[in-house]
Amino acid sequence: MGGEERWCVVTGGRGFAARHLVEMLIRYDMFSVRVADLGPSIKLDPAEESGTLGEALRSGRARYVSADLCDKSQVLKAFQGAEVVFHMAAPDSSINNHELHYSVNVKGTKNVIDACIELKVKRLIYTSSPTVVFDGIHGIFNGDESLPYPTKHIDSYSATKAEGEAMVIKSNGINGLLTCCIRPSSIFGPGDKLLVPSLVSAARAGKSKFIIGDGNNMYDFTYVENVAHAHICAERALASEGTVAEKAAGEAYFITNMEPIKFWEFVSLVLEGLGYESQKLECQGELCAPVTNYSVSSSENNTTRDKSVICRPTIKIPVFVVMPIARLVERTYKLLAPYGMKVPQIIPSRIRLISCSRTFDCSKANDRLGYTPIVPFQDGLRRTIESYSHLRAECRPKKDGPSKSSICLGRGLVADILLWRKKKQTLTTVFILVAVYFNFIAPGYTIITAVSKLLLVVSVFLFIHGILPEKVLGYTIEKVPGSSFHFSEEMSRQVALSVASTWNSAVNSLKSLCKGNDWMLFLKVVLSLLILSFLGAISLQNLFIIGLPIAFVAFFVYEKKEEEIDHLVSKFLSFGCKLKSNVTGKCLKSEKIQ
Repeated sequence: MGGEERWCVVTGGRGFAARHLVEMLIRYDMFSVRVADLGPSIKLDPAEESGTLGEALRSGRARYVSADLCDKSQVLKAFQGAEVVFHMAAPDSSINNHELHYSVNVKGTKNVIDACIELKVKRLIYTSSPTVVFDGIHGIFNGDESLPYPTKHIDSYSATKAEGEAMVIKSNGINGLLTCCIRPSSIFGPGDKLLVPSLVSAARAGKSKFIIGDGNNMYDFTYVENVAHAHICAERALASEGTVAEKAAGEAYFITNMEPIKFWEFVSLVLEGLGYESQKLECQGELCAPVTNYSVSSSENNTTRDKSVICRPTIKIPVFVVMPIARLVERTYKLLAPYGMKVPQIIPSRIRLISCSRTFDCSKANDRLGYTPIVPFQDGLRRTIESYSHLRAECRPKKDGPSKSSICLGRGLVADILLWRKKKQTLTTVFILVAVYFNFIAPGYTIITAVSKLLLVVSVFLFIHGILPEKVLGYTIEKVPGSSFHFSEEMSRQVALSVASTWNSAVNSLKSLCKGNDWMLFLKVVLSLLILSFLGAISLQNLFIIGLPIAFVAFFVYEKKEEEIDHLVSKFLSFGCKLKSNVTGKCLKSEKIQ
């Protein structure tokens, strides 16, 4: 690059799409780049470290600048001497926090615009979102830029993005500043920390067999390099003289791969490419619907798109069923987020996004910016799948030994039933317990009366069963041998050992408790006794109604979400310990003052 060094600034430069844009700007030898973001430094992946971005940062062609967009003085410092600003900074769209989104997408964008005008920056390209025209109710089919902003957006991210976009368009022409807005639809590609990881997380949790909505909603996905390319097309159009720049400036543009696909087919292609075979089912009559699919081969220098017929999941959940759960989950997250709860996948805005059609027309971008995708969908999908080799099904970390739920339930028949390992046995047990409840518990009998009546029914059944002939109407009656009710020597030994082990464990706990230095044990004992006293006050009828559903759900859920639940519990306990230490410290401090 000859002559005077030309600088551009990429805000939000540590983000997914922004990194690809920085690499492309360096590769095309267009500008030296200032990568601006909130944080002390930019951390590169090993591939980035040895690639274009790492080399540019080492050579000085790219420089990282820590800048808070909410602080105008920092923005002015970061933009000094810049010819172009690519404003790509935005908070995580999945976090529905109005204060956070407003501070970055509106206040931050205003500071960016003001700094560009004050420093006489020539061009400002703003990264917007297609959700600025999406109301969450009506699907969008081949929508163009004439679509108005809805009266109500699906979340605070979309509302504040629309407000920021409107400000950027309005600022076009002030003090020679040329602006435009890019609306990339559903970005995917290597380095994505949201879309693909969340799909894999759902697959590992066994949720990939479910479809929210009718499953036919069409979507426009955009490979990340095409997004970066669109920004460069916009910059070149604004930098052109005459009518090209005039037509391009002060406008918003939808950007896609121009290859619409069913949303749930895209999900299946990603997961199947990563080896999650749970997406495929065996055909059993009409339970599976054959769908034409494209298999993506990742062999070197050879990309194929072979049509094959596979069977997709058909477990469809209506949106109206999921939405109340999503609202409850979102409220729970708002309460528990300070204690380490991860951003949930089921939130109202995301449900609306994945259940509605959203396809867009790129004719305007093609006509005024000269944008055409440089990476076809199939190539982008292949590259994406190859980049997530660490998330493949065979790379999933496996737990050593049985789960805590299994150990707690004794790893035997009870564990198999309550953990739903043998569904036929579990359903049979549930049916029997429900029958017992309605016949012996619901009438309001005492425990002794209920047990005696139950034993009476069992005795009558066994007696009648015993006097029946071996064959009745051609059906063989299997007799119950008396040995079925006997404890074997081995079983007796196991029961005795279990009782002795429980007793010894209780004695050891009492010994530790007597020493008075194990607060955690003390809390566990107190909590256990409180629970026991609570259960003792509940009638047998209520205990059956409350206890049975909990027993058949709680252990199963804990086994599936053991790590997440343990993490939340540890966070809660550490918060309790921290609170206790703070209170103790304040008490000691007040005593010293006195």
